[in-house]
Amino acid sequence: MTEAWIYTLAPAILAVIASWVAVRFRPGPLTISAIQHFAAGVVFAAAAGEILPDIKHQGSAIATLVGGSAGVAVMLLVKQIEGYIKGPAGLLTTIGIDILIDGLVLGIAFAAGAKAGLLLTVALSLEVVFLGLALTTELTTSGWTRRRTVAVTAGLMVLMPLGAVLATPVAALSAPVVTGFLAFGLVALLYLVTEELLVEAHETPDRPWVAAMFFVGFLLLLLLEEMIG
Repeated sequence: MTEAWIYTLAPAILAVIASWVAVRFRPGPLTISAIQHFAAGVVFAAAAGEILPDIKHQGSAIATLVGGSAGVAVMLLVKQIEGYIKGPAGLLTTIGIDILIDGLVLGIAFAAGAKAGLLLTVALSLEVVFLGLALTTELTTSGWTRRRTVAVTAGLMVLMPLGAVLATPVAALSAPVVTGFLAFGLVALLYLVTEELLVEAHETPDRPWVAAMFFVGFLLLLLLEEMIG
């Protein structure tokens, strides 16, 4: 569990690289939509294959209800914030909150086991790559320089290891409390898939191969899970 923040460096670095590439070679709408579908499939597989079984194994209905309800409340609050703050400031705020929550969820996943944490690291790496692309596109469109855009993206990514560090004490808590945190993380991941990645992915006219990327991501993570054992 103490190594959880180290694993967050991988998605953070990938997001910065994605931002650096995007300021030079802006990806087209279909490419971004395909990445969103693929990332959604990977995150969904991680949530369903790793987090959900751990919650069911603990068998603590009250902890699941409390943690899941807290997750719903926080995600709805994030959605409200998105509606109030417009422009680059709004995007910076919401992406910052997303990244912090991703770090928390990753730290919580490592509390459930190294395998769950590793697979979720893969899933969230793809998700934050999309966040880096989205942030870069918005900031450059608003007239920000390339250097400033990449620097701000790198600064926001620091929130991910910070979130993992904040989640470190979870491993020392009782099993029902850990279950509650896992339920919170599960809701956060499902919100990410259904209300962010897939919603934005469908802003571009669908292509069969683009839609299929969701299932490609889902199946690839399942195969990775089987290979890890």
